[in-house]
Amino acid sequence: MQPSPQPTFQPNSPSGLSGTLLAIQTGQVRPLMVGGRKLVSAIGKTTVSGPIEVGVLGLAGDEQADLSVHGGLSKAVYALPSEHLAWWQAQRQTRGATMFEETLTPGYLGENLSLQGLLEQDLFIGDRLDFGDVVFRITQPREPCGKFNAVMGYALAAKDMVQSGRCGFYLAVEQTGFLQAGAQCQVLAGSRSTRVTEALQHKAWKHLR
Repeated sequence: MQPSPQPTFQPNSPSGLSGTLLAIQTGQVRPLMVGGRKLVSAIGKTTVSGPIEVGVLGLAGDEQADLSVHGGLSKAVYALPSEHLAWWQAQRQTRGATMFEETLTPGYLGENLSLQGLLEQDLFIGDRLDFGDVVFRITQPREPCGKFNAVMGYALAAKDMVQSGRCGFYLAVEQTGFLQAGAQCQVLAGSRSTRVTEALQHKAWKHLR
């Protein structure tokens, strides 16, 4: 009798979970006024065109001012669901941060990758985003800071991020390569024990005091 063939390995992927990369943004360190103090930040991102190189520390040409909260191997890239921009636009108007119905463009919240179809409640810490040439691993939710409040224009922006769960997430680079807007990705499941939104709530006490 012939031995039974061994099953081939298939990545543990959530059924049908995929997304699209709408835009890529990078930024350089610049002065930023926060509460009357002059600080530096690279939260201001602008869209780049054409393929961009992705290394283990992030996107070519992107900078971080404070490596204790942004950057490094585990927070090399910041991704945000583009679906959230309309909500943040409405919050700024409601809070009196702007008098105009200005559309928030990709990169306004400091995101490197503007994604579509991948929301925080559907993703888990340890999941991988496989773009083919480049593979990322979700490491943690984005936590807001005073610089975020300054950019958004109102003091409760950080609390709004934590309470709404519209935070985006940090990515480690597991496979380097080149990335371009319009790329599709598949989600490859990790242990799937902690959702991105749950991980944010574990740290919420720091921001809701």
